[in-house]
Amino acid sequence: MEFNSLLKTFPRLQIFLPLYYILWEDHLISPFEDTSVQAYISSLTWLENDERIVLQSWLFKEPETYPGFLYSVRDWVRSRLKNIPITENAGIIKLGILSSDSAEINSEIADQLLDKQGLLGMLGADSIYHFFPERRKSQTQSAGTQYTFDIKTMTRWLDGDQITINRELRDLIASGEFDHHQSDDVNVYREHTYKAMISLANKGYGAIAYPEEYGGCSDMAGYFSVMEMISMCDLSMTIKFGVQFGLFGMSVMALGTEKHHKQYLQDIGLLKLAGCFAMTETNHGSNVKGIETTATYDHAKRSFVIHTPHPKAQKEYIGNAAVHGQMATVFAKLIIDQKDYGVCAILVPIRNKKNEIMPGVHIEDCGRKMGLNGVDNGKLRFDRVLVPYENLLDRFISIDQEGKFLSPISSDSKRFFTMLGTLVGGRIGVPRSALTAMKVGLTIAIQYADQRKQFGPEGKSEIPILNYRIHQRRLIPYIAKSYACHTALRYITHRFLIKSDKDAQEIEALAAGIKAYTTWTTTQALQECREACGGKGYLSENRIGDLKNDSEIYTTFEGDNTVLMQLVAKSRLTEFKQSFNQSGVSGVINYLAAQAIASISQMNPVAIRNTDEKHLLDPEFHLNAFKYHEQSLLSSVAKRLKKLLGEGMDSFDAFNVCQHHLIEMAHAYTERVILEQFIKSIIEIKDTACKKALFRVAALFALHTIEEDRAWYLESGYMESSKTKAIRKLVNQICWDMRSDAIPLVESFAIPGNCLGKINQ
Repeated sequence: MEFNSLLKTFPRLQIFLPLYYILWEDHLISPFEDTSVQAYISSLTWLENDERIVLQSWLFKEPETYPGFLYSVRDWVRSRLKNIPITENAGIIKLGILSSDSAEINSEIADQLLDKQGLLGMLGADSIYHFFPERRKSQTQSAGTQYTFDIKTMTRWLDGDQITINRELRDLIASGEFDHHQSDDVNVYREHTYKAMISLANKGYGAIAYPEEYGGCSDMAGYFSVMEMISMCDLSMTIKFGVQFGLFGMSVMALGTEKHHKQYLQDIGLLKLAGCFAMTETNHGSNVKGIETTATYDHAKRSFVIHTPHPKAQKEYIGNAAVHGQMATVFAKLIIDQKDYGVCAILVPIRNKKNEIMPGVHIEDCGRKMGLNGVDNGKLRFDRVLVPYENLLDRFISIDQEGKFLSPISSDSKRFFTMLGTLVGGRIGVPRSALTAMKVGLTIAIQYADQRKQFGPEGKSEIPILNYRIHQRRLIPYIAKSYACHTALRYITHRFLIKSDKDAQEIEALAAGIKAYTTWTTTQALQECREACGGKGYLSENRIGDLKNDSEIYTTFEGDNTVLMQLVAKSRLTEFKQSFNQSGVSGVINYLAAQAIASISQMNPVAIRNTDEKHLLDPEFHLNAFKYHEQSLLSSVAKRLKKLLGEGMDSFDAFNVCQHHLIEMAHAYTERVILEQFIKSIIEIKDTACKKALFRVAALFALHTIEEDRAWYLESGYMESSKTKAIRKLVNQICWDMRSDAIPLVESFAIPGNCLGKINQ
C-alpha cells in the first residue's frame, strides 16, 4: 500500500510514524526494540484490531521494501513540525501527537499514549534531531584547544634550574644528529648508537658529572638532564650513555679512590675506555648479596683471581659487553684465606686495545631483544682471570700489606648497603628517561587525537576524537600523572644531590618507590597511547611502538619494580618501628591519639558522604585521603606482622604472607609523596594562569588515583558509595574541562618535532 493511501486508510497511525522512522532508520530493529514496541502496542486499549495488525507488521518489514517509504515518512514529519515550536526534550510520542492531523486523536488517546511511553525505554530520547539535525547544538562538536596559559612559561617551570642545558640539548637534538635509528640490522644500529656516544663525549656531556680535573664540571644534575633530554630521540642512546658514563664511570668515581680517578675517569668521559657494569647474575637477579662470582685474593702475587664457578653464575644482560666494552666493574664475593668478606667491586679488563677478548674471559652476545637493540648486551664468564690488586675499587674495602681485610665500615651489612647506596643515581636517571618516553608518546597521541576526526552528530561534520569523553578518559589522566611524576623526580633528584648519611636510607627508599611508580606508569601510558592512535600507532615511523618496546625493560632496570617496592615497604616499617622506640610509650600514645583525631575528623558521617564539588576539589581533602590510605596500611601491616611473628612464624615467612599488603602500603606511600610534592611545587608558581591550570591537573591526578583505589576507601569506611560515585563523575568532568588544555600541556614538554614521528605531519 502506498504511503498516502496508508495514511488515509489508517489516519490514527500517523502518530506512530516518528517512532517507526527512528526504528527503521538504521535498518535494524533490535530484540529489545521489538519487545518494547510490542508491549507498547498491546497496552493501548483504544487501538482497533486492524490498526494493531498494521503496527505489528511494520516491525517485521524493512521500510526499503516500500519504494521511497523511509524518506516519505521523514519528509512528512518534517513538513508537519517545521512551524511548530518544539522544546529540545520533546519525546518521540509527543512528536507523533504534534505531527498528526487526525481528528480522531482526542485528549484521552493522547494522555494514554504519553502515560504508556515508559514501556519504550530510551527510544524517545533525543528524537527531534532525527528529523531536524540542523537544530543540534553539540557541545562535543564545539570543544577545542584554548591557550589559557603561556607555553614557554610552563616549559620554563618544568625545566627549573636546568633550563640552560635543556635548551642546549633540545637544539642539538632538533639538528637531527641523533635522530632515532630505524635499521633492522642490530650491528648497524649498535654502531650508530656508539657513534652518538662518541659525539656526546666529544661535546663534554660524557664527563659532565666528573670532577673538573678529570674533564668534567661536577654537575650531577646536568648528567640527569642529559639522560632525560636524549631520551626524546632514542632510548638506546640513553641506556648506552647511562651504562658508560653513569654505571661504569660512577662506579669508578664512587667506589674507587684517587688513584682510580686519575687513571680512568678522563678516558671514560671521552669514551677512550668503554666499560661495563657487571653486577647481575643469571641465578640471583636482584639479590646482589647472593652473587657467586668470586674474587679470590692471592697475597703472594698481590692480585685477585676472578672466577665464575658455574654457568648460572655468569654475568648476564651486561650493557656494552657484547661489542664495545674494554673493562668491566665486576661485583664479586671477596675471598681472603678461604673466608668470604662479602661483595666487592673490581675492575676487570675484558678486551685489549685491539678489541680482542682477554684470556680467560668468555663473552656471549645476548642478541636481538624486545627493544633497545642499539645497546650491545652480553653475558660474561671468567675462568680464573688474574687482575692486579690496584684494580680493586677500594673506597670501602681494602687489603693491607700483610694480607688483612680492612674497611672504614665495620658492619658487613652496613658496608654492603653503603656501597650500593652510592649507585642510587641509576634509580633517578632511569625513571627520568622513562618519563620522557611517556611525554613523547603522550605528545604524539594527544596531537593526533586533536586533528584526527571521526563520526559526529547527525547532519554535522566529523569531530576530533579527542572530543570523545572516553578518549579523554584514556589519555588525559596520563598527562596529569606525567606532570605529577615530573615534580616528584625533580624533588628526589634534589634530595639525592644534597643527601647526607642521615637521610641516605630514606632517599634510597624514596628513589626506589618513585622509580617503580614512574616506570610502571610509563608502560601503561604508552600502551594506551598506542591503542588510542589505532593502526597509525602500530607503524614504526610513528615511534610509539619503539618507545613501548624500548621502555618495557625499565620496570626491571636498576632493580625489579616489585622488589624495589618491597625495599620501600621495609624502609617504612623500620621508620615506623624506630619512631616508637625513640619516643617510648608516650610516642605510641601520641601516635594513636593523632590517628583517632584523624579518624574522627575525616570519617564522620558528613565527611564520608560529602559530595560537594568544592570539597572534592580541595587539595587538603586529597592529601588527607592519601595520608590516611598510607598510614592505615602501614599501621595494619605492622600489626599483622607483629601478630605472625608473635605466633612463632619465621620472619621470612611472615613477610612472604604479607607481601601483597606490603606492596600496597609502598604504593600508597609513594603516591602520597608524589601528590604532596606536586601541590607544593604548584603553590610556589608565580604565574597565575599556569598555577590555575596545574591545580586542575593536580586535582585530576589525585581524584583519578582515589578512584582507582575506591575499593579500599569503601572497604575501610573512609568514603561511602555516594562519594566515590561523585568522584567518578568529577574525574569525567575534569577530563572534559582539560580537553582545552591538553595540547598546550603536552606542547609545554617542548619535544622537538623530529622526535614525534610522522603521524601528525
